[in-house]
Formats: sequence, C-alpha cells, structure tokens
Amino acid sequence: MRRFRVYDSMSRSVRPFVPILPPRVGLFVCGMTPYAEAHIGHGRTAVTFDVVARALRRWGYRVFYVQNVTNLDDKVLARAGEEGVDPLLLAERHFAAYRASMARLGVISVDHYPFATDYVPEILRQIATLVERRAAYAAAGSVYFDVGSFPEYGRLSGNRIDEPRPGARLEPDPAKRRPEDFALWKAASPGEPSWESPWGPGRPGWHIEDTAITLRLLGERYDLHGGGLELKFPHHEAEIALAESTTGTAPLVNYWMHAGLLTMKGEKMAKSLGNVVRLDTILDRVGPGVLRFYYLNAVYRNPLEFEDPKSLDEAGEAYDRLLLPARRISEEIARAPSDRAGRELPPDLAREAAAVVDRMDDFLAEDFNTREAIGALFGWSRRLAPIFPELSGFAIGALLDLERPYRWAADLLGLGGESPPLPSGAVGPLVEVVLAARARARARGDFAESDRLREELRAVGVTVEDGASGSRWSYTEPPAG
Repeated sequence: MRRFRVYDSMSRSVRPFVPILPPRVGLFVCGMTPYAEAHIGHGRTAVTFDVVARALRRWGYRVFYVQNVTNLDDKVLARAGEEGVDPLLLAERHFAAYRASMARLGVISVDHYPFATDYVPEILRQIATLVERRAAYAAAGSVYFDVGSFPEYGRLSGNRIDEPRPGARLEPDPAKRRPEDFALWKAASPGEPSWESPWGPGRPGWHIEDTAITLRLLGERYDLHGGGLELKFPHHEAEIALAESTTGTAPLVNYWMHAGLLTMKGEKMAKSLGNVVRLDTILDRVGPGVLRFYYLNAVYRNPLEFEDPKSLDEAGEAYDRLLLPARRISEEIARAPSDRAGRELPPDLAREAAAVVDRMDDFLAEDFNTREAIGALFGWSRRLAPIFPELSGFAIGALLDLERPYRWAADLLGLGGESPPLPSGAVGPLVEVVLAARARARARGDFAESDRLREELRAVGVTVEDGASGSRWSYTEPPAG
C-alpha cells in the first residue's frame, strides 16, 4: 500500500494517513439533497472525492465509499408543495437525474448511495439511546439534541456554542431549550410523510440521518469523512456530537476532508442565492473532460471562482493542449496492426515516461494535489511535441510507453478517458436514466434487476461491462431494420 498524506480539517494539519484496519478504508461523503437539479458546485465535490477513491484503490486500499441521499427534509417538502407532487417521488426523480449526471461526469467510485428514509429504524434506536443518556429531550412531539451535553461541540469548526457563527442556520423553535439545539425527530405535520415513534408520528431531522447510516454501514469509528466546506458547521459538528454521544467512542472519524466552495463573484453557489449553474447545462456545452479539468486544475481545499463563459473557455483551450499528444498517439495505435514493428524509444525517453507517472503519483500522495499532477502532465506533453512527425515510425510497444502518463491521468483523474457519446434523439436521455437505475440496483445487491437492465441497454446498442472500479459502457448503432 502506498503511503500518503492528507489535510485533516480537525487537526488543521497535513497528516500521514493510517487506516484503522488496513487495507480497508471506510469513506463517507455527504451527498446532495435532491429537491432540485444538481449544479456545478455539487460536481466539484463529487469529482474531488471520486479522485480520492480512485487513488486509494490504485494504491492498494480496499475502499468502501458511501455517499448518502437526504431524500426527505424541509427543502424537499417545500419544493414538493410548490410542485404539488409527492416529496419522496420528487427526491427519487432528482436523484435519478443526479446519478445520470454523475455517470456523464465520470464519477464511478461510489459503492453505495443509501437513502435516509431507509434507515428510520436505526434513527429511532439512536434517538432512544440519546434520550436515555440525557443528551436529547422530547418536547411537543419532537426530539432535540442538547448541544450543551457535548462539551466538544465546535471543535471541528472552531465555533463556540455561546458565539454562533454569523449566518449559521439555527432553526427557530419555541420548544427548544436553547437556539443551538437541533431536531432529531420532527413531529408530523399534515400531508407530510411520517413514521410512528415513541414520541408520536414524525420524521427524522437532518443531522441524525447521516450518523444512523454510518453507524450501520461503517461502524462506530471509520477512516475518512468528506464533504463541502459549507457543511463543516453545523452539520459535521452535529454528526460528531450525535455519534460520539450515542456510542461513547471517539473520534467518530480519523480524518476530515473538506472541498472548497465554488463561488461566483465571491459568493457561494447555492440555489437559495439564485446563482446556480446547472451541471447538465455545462456538461452539454463543454463535455465531462473539460469540466473535470476545470475542477482538478485547482487545489481542492481552496475556493474556485467560476466566471461564465471565461472559466470554461480557458479550461477548454488548456485541456485541448494537454491532451493533443495523447489523441495523436491513440490515433496512431488505432491505425497500426498490433504486431507492427518499428523503432523503440530512446532509453532516456522511456525512463522519463515512467518518471512522469511516478511524479504524478507523488503529487497525488501529498494531499491529493491534482493541480501539480496536471502540471507534470503538461510538461510531458511539451516534451513530446518535437517527436510528433516521428510517431508513425515507432513500434506499438514504444507508443504504449509514450501513452503511459495519459493512461494514468485517465485512470486517476478521469481526464482523457471520457465515455463515448450517448445515442442521439429521444433514446439518449432514456439510456442515462437506465444506467442510473442499474447503478442503484447493483448498490443494493439486486443483481437480477441489474442483469435485466443490462439486457434492456443491449437492445438499444449499449454494452455495459462491470469491473472492480465501476461500470464502463460503449455504444454501437444497432443495424437498420
């Protein structure tokens, strides 16, 4: 297993990564609340942790990557009310669209997408434990966590209970003992989905959903928790307090990773601010490679300013320069017979190809520095420019050596290995939905349904192959008639 270092938000330092039970690594990342379509801020977080999981697997770790789905909360209920639809069906629809967008973006590394409402029994048991331990209290049919019962609250974000962060979302509720307390169970309101509980019918609060999922799937302690920077307070603080108060085991997580915000004119991109750019809109315009390059050609922890169309125009031009040699080498390999003889690489050039791969791997092992890894690949592309006219004279083995750094970028960064275009016309969007449904079936272990959907895809010319790193597909136009 490769040793690497990661910036841990809890200790505020770059630390060597040591798994609890090597080579296994439990990775949890807070997913989206599917009350609307995904925007490019969601895409940045998803790509960041897709690269983390890809790298860990390359380095010999057995990763179980869980990304939750908050399929019922106040935002889902509000949007469902506006549209006059069932809130759970609304969340299901937007999640299917999100999975299709992730497939387009090349996010292949998530093992399981658990829905919050599938864990209501675990949530109820956890709340009962917290009430029994006097860390939570019931009032007016709801249950609240007593923030004052957890002295460590605020350690991750640096926020004190008596000095709440400016702009922090505190739910006004006269039933709470203090403003900072938060709901674990919300008493049922007319027309909302609800479940029976010892405190009356209701539904889960936001923060406890994630801890119920992780305690069930990853245990009382696990290795790595990720998410967007905006979730550090209060959500991640609440997760720590809830899990450690429930189990008595600390720390909940050995390493915390937070992806920086995607901003527009210095403001966080958020639906509530009305400054969102739909993820699918950008994927349609520039494709997944350019968008992943835009995300990864920056330090993941730093804010990333988005200026439309300037940001993507510049990213597209740079991406084309970066991968021009790779495309020419691939074209040459495709034209040549597999046994073509020819010149071998000069020994220094072959050694340099291997050294570039090692150097990119080293950059990734230093807190997932994708920007420096991409810089090393740019250096390799410039190095190859003088030998472009000579490509047709090289043996296949030599061409494959020249291509090695680009294969690394495709495997680890998802650059240059984009999926082929989907079928055109009305069939294309349907294929995206079926691919997303099949991914969910595999995640929940329903392989009979997964096989059935594979055959449905085959009927329209889409061939799916499953592997350890995810599912890959290709499209062939079916014969006419």
